[in-house]
Amino acid sequence: MSKLQITDHGPIREVRLDRPEVHNAFDPELIDLLHRTFLEIRSEVASGDSELRAVLLSGSGKSFCAGADLGYMSSIASFGETENIADADRLSGMLRAIRTCPVYVVARVHGAALGGGTGLLAACDLVIASNEAIFGFTEVRLGILPAVISPFVIERIGPSHARRLFPSGVRFDATEALRIGLVDRIVPPVQLDQAVEKELSALLTAAPQASREAKRLVETIGSALVARDEETLYGETARWIARLRASEEGQEGMQAFFEKRPARWVRAIPPLTAPPSSGEA
Repeated sequence: MSKLQITDHGPIREVRLDRPEVHNAFDPELIDLLHRTFLEIRSEVASGDSELRAVLLSGSGKSFCAGADLGYMSSIASFGETENIADADRLSGMLRAIRTCPVYVVARVHGAALGGGTGLLAACDLVIASNEAIFGFTEVRLGILPAVISPFVIERIGPSHARRLFPSGVRFDATEALRIGLVDRIVPPVQLDQAVEKELSALLTAAPQASREAKRLVETIGSALVARDEETLYGETARWIARLRASEEGQEGMQAFFEKRPARWVRAIPPLTAPPSSGEA
């Protein structure tokens, strides 16, 4: 049985971690499956023929992802430096593939999101969590660091919160995760699927190409702000909007607005099947 279940719900692709017996903890196979899945999504979208509009990242059973499993941790303990670097690169590559996915990525979080599991959700565009979920950067309690996930987590929560939470490895609740920006919205467990569907429904009113370009715009401008690249900040953004206004989607969007009708890309979201989660009732 695969450790990753992939289901298409119309234009939404659900990528579900499926190791419920270990709270969807990582092992090398699961990391490689996730990496390959998101690389395939990139290739599919680049082909120009894909109907895909968003990815829903979820977990089976009682948790979203509880970090690395015990067997994996045991094997890592015997690694030399070269093997450790290769292993860290595997995790980093998977997270980067999610972070740079060309379509919107939504994380549905319940139960535990610990260690590498927090890096997984931090790589997503939108995180909706159960208000009963538990979080933590727990690596220091094992004598190691949240080093590989740190670029993704610190981008989300900022250095000040990371300075407070990384050194202690303390676990914290969903209210705190919302406050520091690790998650974007929290709801009671019984409302989790409804909240996810509401966000995805809103996304399906956006023009597909414009939505993908908007993700790329944020990445480009964020990098330009850090580099103080004025040509990108001002010149490139002017050319960007001009190109989109003249595009087929831009013309259709404006025409639909003036004609007071839905644009032709607007879709109704199909029903999403909730992953089995006996701990959420």
